[in-house]
Amino acid sequence: MVSHVEIVATILFAIAIIHTFSVPVFARLANRGGAHAGLWHMLSEVEAVFGIWACVLFGWMWLTGGIQEAVQYLDTRNFTEPAFVFVIMVVAASRPIIELVRGVVDGVARVLPVPTALARFFVVMTLVPLSGSLITEPAAMTLAALLLRDSYFSRPGQDGFKYLTVGVLFVNVSIGGVLTAYAAPPVLMVAQTFGWGTAFMATHFGWRAASAVVFNSLVLTLICRPFLLSGEIGQSRDESSPRAPCSPVVMGVHVLFLLAVVLASHHIHIFMGLLVLFIGYTQAYKSHQSPLLLREGLMVGFFLAGLVVLGGLQQWWLQDLLAKLSPVVLYFGATALTAITDNAALTYLGSLVDGTSELWRYMLVAGAVTGGGLTVIANAPNPAGFSILKGCFSDGTIAPLKLFLAAAVPTLVAVILFLLPNSFS
Repeated sequence: MVSHVEIVATILFAIAIIHTFSVPVFARLANRGGAHAGLWHMLSEVEAVFGIWACVLFGWMWLTGGIQEAVQYLDTRNFTEPAFVFVIMVVAASRPIIELVRGVVDGVARVLPVPTALARFFVVMTLVPLSGSLITEPAAMTLAALLLRDSYFSRPGQDGFKYLTVGVLFVNVSIGGVLTAYAAPPVLMVAQTFGWGTAFMATHFGWRAASAVVFNSLVLTLICRPFLLSGEIGQSRDESSPRAPCSPVVMGVHVLFLLAVVLASHHIHIFMGLLVLFIGYTQAYKSHQSPLLLREGLMVGFFLAGLVVLGGLQQWWLQDLLAKLSPVVLYFGATALTAITDNAALTYLGSLVDGTSELWRYMLVAGAVTGGGLTVIANAPNPAGFSILKGCFSDGTIAPLKLFLAAAVPTLVAVILFLLPNSFS
């Protein structure tokens, strides 16, 4: 029997999705000024959307069932992932980590037998998303978004290039983390239940994902080749106030913090403690630091926490829907459903369906990661990239419909590769 709370939660979930696609409207209202400009600005923050409607749900539960019932529901939710994304964003976005990754990108780009301007962009769009299989997808998204913001997105205008790049980035990060069993949220949710280890992921998902990432990045680089070579989209790092390079020792300590947070990704008490130690360390060596990405990280965490609260009451319709689908239909259904739900929640609900075949399970996860770049809510790392890059666009935000269209073609590439015959067929 479906409860009234589940029905209200689904209605609010639908409203939140509509709100997400309406963000550009609120942004334009905010830019006009006026007495309510602050309210319009708040409503134009995509990172706040699901948190706002989750608060409305909490208020409804309080009014209809009492404060104890509302609090009890929140206590049953698992907020480890939102907290982890916040922490990994702060650590990965630190200046020593960014300088280290920038150095690796430049080193690899110099080895490739093409002009450096093309090679560097290609490496950022390929190597960094694939590194998500090692350092987790949220960390890879943070690093790639910061490199793009500082080197390619700083000039005003050029929204066409920026949308194409963000569309490919979101898709590449979503599929780039499936080479291991612990780095992509939708894989992590089911790996233990399905008995999938890193060897399984690398052989069944990895080569397909890597091929799609390379192909998408190569096509994007070729499309943007005239701009990259002409300097219209330039390597415009912030050189107005040059600073001394970071100490290798400080870089090493930051890398250790990053690895420790990744290893403790399932244990909120440990990685939150590591964050406190990390902030203390950055204060001790301020000359090697830039301002930490605290505000952006908190906003992304708030977004994901709201998604957890609202998404936790969608099982009544979503799980039954998944159970009724055949493997091939499930693949396309999961790809489409991921655009309006978090793909980790989708795979988790699918893992609760009894009596599924290996092909059914493969199609569920493949569809979830394939559609993970279509919208900001489709994949947990997407809000991180959105938060970092939105200020580079004309309206101060990334239009959801334009993002969807920009991600459609690279998503189709992933669809084709994940549908190639496998051992389950």
